Amino acid sequence: MLKLYSMLLGVLKEKYPNEKRVALVPADVERLTKKGYQVLVEKRAGERAGFPDEEYRKAGAKVTSRKEVLGKAEVILSVRNLAADRENFLKEAEIYRGKVIVGFLEPFGVGDLVSRIGDLKITAFAMELIPRTTRAQSMDALSSQATVAGYRAVLIGANLLPKMFPMLMTAAGTVLPANVFVIGAGVAGLQAIATAKRLGAVVYAYDIRPAVKEQVQSLGAKFVDLGLETEEAEDKGGYARAMDEEFYRKQRDLMKDQAVRSDLIVCTAVVPGKRAPVLITEDMVKEMRPGSVIVDLAAERGGNCDLTEPGKTVEKHGVKIVGAVNLPSEVPYDASLMYSRNILNFLNLILKDGKISTEDEIAKETLLFKEGDLVSQRIKEFLEEG
Repeated sequence: MLKLYSMLLGVLKEKYPNEKRVALVPADVERLTKKGYQVLVEKRAGERAGFPDEEYRKAGAKVTSRKEVLGKAEVILSVRNLAADRENFLKEAEIYRGKVIVGFLEPFGVGDLVSRIGDLKITAFAMELIPRTTRAQSMDALSSQATVAGYRAVLIGANLLPKMFPMLMTAAGTVLPANVFVIGAGVAGLQAIATAKRLGAVVYAYDIRPAVKEQVQSLGAKFVDLGLETEEAEDKGGYARAMDEEFYRKQRDLMKDQAVRSDLIVCTAVVPGKRAPVLITEDMVKEMRPGSVIVDLAAERGGNCDLTEPGKTVEKHGVKIVGAVNLPSEVPYDASLMYSRNILNFLNLILKDGKISTEDEIAKETLLFKEGDLVSQRIKEFLEEG
């Protein structure tokens, strides 16, 4: 006989501008309801991602108003919440009193929200803090969404570039392949490399971490060796570490020749909680061929290009520069499928017999606030450095 748990899980429709993803898709709702959990879904929560209300009803969820979801659900599942959707959170803050929140919360930006969250006794798990370990891979939402962003970035670049990617042998002559340069070989960068290669481009890639050279080459790209690669560029959690300005200056100088020869540059270099390093200067852009394209995935963190404007595509010195913002939301169906599975796997870890458990090491590292108290040591240290 199915054991019904009293804990209610709630799925919200995202209110952040242009956010089309949903935190839980119908297939994963069904997996939870079959385990005995009750799920409330806000009306039209999945509509923009391609998941209509009727599919949620068939999966066993109750589709209802936002007021009822926030009023009754004990665990609120979001794509964006707290500092990641600051304005909307503050408007509804009082309704979150005593609740558990799981989602992208922009933990490095919660400084001014600490007292408010403390007053509300909120418990919050930030999906950005999922450790990059083998056991946590199935919950790594940053990586799943970066995969979508890397794919989408190349398609945007290919669409804007006034030439084709592959080499073609035609009766009218040979069409030379496009040169693509990917800066940063993390998850987004590796997916950008793979996508550009599938489209037929000649792909070059650079990363300051020497360990990724083999991964770059395994995808058929050429690794650009600047002689600056260092193991110190990665912290123990698998995330990029900020380097000093002198390092970035040398990097820009050595990278210039490759950059100005490229038809498309995809920038992916970010450091959690920090401004993205500037790697493409205006002088470099001036020397690029007219019609070239830069797609800057670091735009939300200030951009890897000097001239990037977040959320805009601008043309400077004949080069189109795309300030890419929230690209996973532009592929909301598959981005939601992957994010939902990350959430489901995380819930399977923390939900024990209808109660929240933080005993597992993954849960401990992901826990940002516990009953209003900031408990993440990583975020505490970041805010103290401040």
